[in-house]
Amino acid sequence: MRRGFLAVGLSVSMLVGGGPLAACGGNFGQFVSDMKAEAVRKGHSKSATDAFFSGVRQDPKVIKADRAQGIFQRPFLDFSQRLISSNRIQNGQRNAKKWDSVFDRVERDHGVSRGVLLAFWAFETDFGAVQGDFNTVNALVTLAHDCRRPELFRPQVFAALELFERGDLNPRTTTGAWAGEIGMVQMLPEDIITNGIDGDGDGKVNLKTSPPDALLSGANMLKSLGWRRGEPWLQEIILPDNFDWTQTGLHTKRKASDWVRMGAKPRSGQLMGASLPSSVLLPQGRKGPAFLAYPNFDVFFEWNQSFVYVTTAAYFATRLEGAQSYRAGSPDTGLDRNQMKQLQQKLSARGHDVGGVDGILGAKTRNAVQQEQERLGLPADAWPTPRLLNAL
Repeated sequence: MRRGFLAVGLSVSMLVGGGPLAACGGNFGQFVSDMKAEAVRKGHSKSATDAFFSGVRQDPKVIKADRAQGIFQRPFLDFSQRLISSNRIQNGQRNAKKWDSVFDRVERDHGVSRGVLLAFWAFETDFGAVQGDFNTVNALVTLAHDCRRPELFRPQVFAALELFERGDLNPRTTTGAWAGEIGMVQMLPEDIITNGIDGDGDGKVNLKTSPPDALLSGANMLKSLGWRRGEPWLQEIILPDNFDWTQTGLHTKRKASDWVRMGAKPRSGQLMGASLPSSVLLPQGRKGPAFLAYPNFDVFFEWNQSFVYVTTAAYFATRLEGAQSYRAGSPDTGLDRNQMKQLQQKLSARGHDVGGVDGILGAKTRNAVQQEQERLGLPADAWPTPRLLNAL
């Protein structure tokens, strides 16, 4: 899901085209009326705007889904093993063969490896089988009205209106994910407008039923987000026991060949990008799997903000292109959700920015954990344990 976990504020005192923005929160009916007025000020016809917003309603199930993303609290090994089944791998191989000519075109025109698109296709909708049954317009307007992330969803409402005016979206019948994404690879309306491609030549961009449209559009979006042609994104490595753990994490980048000189080595095969900047990634600490994350890995975060999802998707993409299953190792026991919240509270009290006390081990919490581990003389691998919690 594109940009799914952002949480920043929006000033409602801004003026657009001589009128105020529709303020988030408050009476939903008034909010819709204000959104309609704003749409007309933006140049949308009154008749199309009235038709688009006619019958729109607030969907409490959308808010519930937005607040209940507990699966992202699971550690990498648990999360990845739940998402990467033998059935998904087999379906990925079958779809790679079935749509081989489309993937050839994706790689030729956009430089995106087929494993990457297959991974997103699998995780987002199980290759199109489960695309979501939330009314798209209701979902977008509900989330625009909600004050948690209006800056993300307000523009998507107007983009959906533009798709409606083009004849590419029906506000009453178009359905998708709870956060308003549409189609096999789950793209938001703005991204469809910007990156949508008619891959099957029927004159429409239909991401719900046309794999060529969905795959080429997804590849075009990844390219626009900075995907680098012909470069790797993730490679499993093995590290010595005396490795300098303080150097691990996405915030530290060195040439891959430099990591090798420090003791890292590919688990199999050759180093994929010796001269490329890369980071040593330990999703579950020094005793779990280890990876080199190359520049293309960062592009995954433009599609989804969850660290565990991104790492799993990137790893699955390598599996779909022939990589062996990771060496799971034997990671130290981690923290449950309540313990993670306690840890985040303690880290915040020490002046660290953990991105919110939510029980999720995100990038900011990992950085804070690593700093405290180093201060306390613990192995600074950014993996929080009960030992660290007790030490704090």
